[in-house]
Amino acid sequence: MLPIPERVRTLAATASVAKISVDGAPSPARGGVDERGRPVLLVMPGESLHGLREDAVVAVNLTAMRQLGTVTHPRGLLEVQGWAEAVPEKEAREAAVAVAAHCPDESLFEALERFGQRDAPRLLRLDVGQVVYLTGQESGLLDADDYLEAAPDPLTETAERVLAHVNDSHRPQLTAGVSRQLGEQAGEVWLWELDRFGATVRVDESLVRFPWPVPANTSLCLETALRGLLCTC
Repeated sequence: MLPIPERVRTLAATASVAKISVDGAPSPARGGVDERGRPVLLVMPGESLHGLREDAVVAVNLTAMRQLGTVTHPRGLLEVQGWAEAVPEKEAREAAVAVAAHCPDESLFEALERFGQRDAPRLLRLDVGQVVYLTGQESGLLDADDYLEAAPDPLTETAERVLAHVNDSHRPQLTAGVSRQLGEQAGEVWLWELDRFGATVRVDESLVRFPWPVPANTSLCLETALRGLLCTC
């Protein structure tokens, strides 16, 4: 299994901003997550965060979802707590791209073109204090250093692509392979998570972990390891 800080960072990399609160009061939620795992927010004039107060305590709720057929399930809930700070102008374009990946909004163009003007949309990010996480049966708290010093699983992009392909096109093979591993006929089977240490499969309402014999260090190794689970011979 991925170490907890890396697992939380991996979830954050694929998560969307679900809710924002400022000093405990709700605020409109538009944003994404940058490459360091910090929530990046698009804030409009008139909203509480637009007139930035450096002492304002901000909590950003991130939700990582998994689409299984026609049903969407939450697979990880994170609350990133900290303080809002202005994105430096030289980093504004990267911040806008991070927001657009999860929340496309034409106001992002205005935030870039009118950067720094008092009545323009603003790009803010969170100075992370701590992260509360709930994922599967695991929950806890990470301090800022543990969270920011970790990195997402380097095979995340490949894993998400392969996982979607298997769930779309190879569920009979997955069901047969999982049944063979369990020694009994499995019910409704979906691939839930995939990383360099193994695969997590959802069988009916339960999650079952299948670790690889050795960690997969490349995309090719990951696909080869997964084929071993799918094989019914």
